[in-house]
Amino acid sequence: MSSEATTPYREQLAEAARFLRDHDDYLVVSHVTPDGDAVSSTLAAGLMLQQLGKRYVMINEGNSPRKFDYLSGYESIVNYSATAVDRTFANVISVDCADFKRVGTVSKLFADEVSLLNIDHHPTNDAFGSANLLRFDAAATAEILYDLACVIGARWTKELSDCIYTGLLTDTGGFRYANTTPKVLQIASEMLQYGVNGNELADHLLEKLSYSHVALLRKALTSLAFTDDKRIAWVRVSAADIEEAQASNEDLEGLVNYPRNIEGVEVGLLFKQVVPDRYKVSMRSAGLVDVSAIAKSFGGGGHVRAAGCTLVGELPEIVERVVTAVAKELS
Repeated sequence: MSSEATTPYREQLAEAARFLRDHDDYLVVSHVTPDGDAVSSTLAAGLMLQQLGKRYVMINEGNSPRKFDYLSGYESIVNYSATAVDRTFANVISVDCADFKRVGTVSKLFADEVSLLNIDHHPTNDAFGSANLLRFDAAATAEILYDLACVIGARWTKELSDCIYTGLLTDTGGFRYANTTPKVLQIASEMLQYGVNGNELADHLLEKLSYSHVALLRKALTSLAFTDDKRIAWVRVSAADIEEAQASNEDLEGLVNYPRNIEGVEVGLLFKQVVPDRYKVSMRSAGLVDVSAIAKSFGGGGHVRAAGCTLVGELPEIVERVVTAVAKELS
């Protein structure tokens, strides 16, 4: 664990370690439609519980992206959208959930008097757990789980190291984003010493593109639009586009970066149609705009540079509302 940890964070780590040691029969859950940090943090928590000799079940709402199937325990994550679970859990660990809503329908499995350990790095997290392990300057929830693993004295197996490295790699954009701190690189270096194959994971997670992703990208780029000053750019994908491209949720990953990466653009947006009158909005900032604040104003959340929300209505009206809010922040 880094010596830079503040006293409150150290106290939270100690409380989280007690939570893992003092209970049994855990539910580990992450956010709906889990991403790389969510999947790897779910599995890292499971591996840590396994080392402590604890019973646990891992359940998320939505499919875990297939590209993370190399992680130990991947096949054991239950997709609650497709599999019924006929029981409740008194001890729950949530990872990478920016707020309680992000747990989704899995919250139906929580016992009435649930004890909930909330582990997260999103600034919009409101400490919804009965115990909370929060560090908003962490690059990924996986970074917090690294600290927790050190506190409980976990063995650094290759399987656990792969999980921590994967969470860091994906949430820092391959160690390119502004959240790539010296501590992140120190942890990554340590994980490499435990057998992680960094170049293989970078190639697999960041370089390889599926045909369906490329097909969807072609459709998205035909919708590329800008504000007059070209500081805000956006693309949209309809439900029909997704169906025609035979794309899954993981094929949408990274689409929002295309408008954001255009020279001069401060904020890139992606409007994804979920159902006819519902759109998921992804936001990426170059740094001048806190998109988490904008997302929160629309009922969403996230990070300063990466956030999202879901809005109901007609697409032109939704685009106007979001672009107006971003433009106001830019001005």
